[in-house]
Amino acid sequence: MDLSINIKEIFTAFMVLFAIIDITGSTPIVIGLNSTGKKVNATQAAGISLAIFIAFFFAGDGLLKLFNIDIPSFALAGALVLFVLAIEMTFNIEIFQNDGPEGATTFIPVVFPLIAGAGALATTLTLKAECSPLSIIIAIILNMLVVYVVLRNVYLVERILGKSGVYILRKFFGIILLAMSVKIFTSNLNILLDSLR
Repeated sequence: MDLSINIKEIFTAFMVLFAIIDITGSTPIVIGLNSTGKKVNATQAAGISLAIFIAFFFAGDGLLKLFNIDIPSFALAGALVLFVLAIEMTFNIEIFQNDGPEGATTFIPVVFPLIAGAGALATTLTLKAECSPLSIIIAIILNMLVVYVVLRNVYLVERILGKSGVYILRKFFGIILLAMSVKIFTSNLNILLDSLR
């Protein structure tokens, strides 16, 4: 009985996080980064994301309070990064300069905000009200396995779709990402404005 309840919680937490992370929808972004020489390391991306998720799960509330930052403000920052990335994808304008050390692209923008973005991190905190900590941790690990598999085999998507298919998908998901960033920004801005009234 307890085992079935735990499995149900794990499945619930997994599906919620899977929908928020949406790694399959981010494949055109990763392909685009790889094609411009900004190689994404699948192992590093999944490993760093897992560490961030686990750390934020246990210390998220305290960490944000330490810097006097609330979740809506954190989400706004992530939305701005998503917005810049969407502009790059849609208009072929390079704003994100990869001037860091080799592999830096793996962290920004892949780990944050695409995988371990503000929305996904905030969701891990809200899941505490519905699922046990163990169920959420297992769900996070399972999602990171999916992330690793998708990023590791992202070249298969490129091979199947071809250059024209990837180009079309990049433009399409650029607009989708743009809409998502605006939605995240406006919804959390409204929350912040309401708190000031």
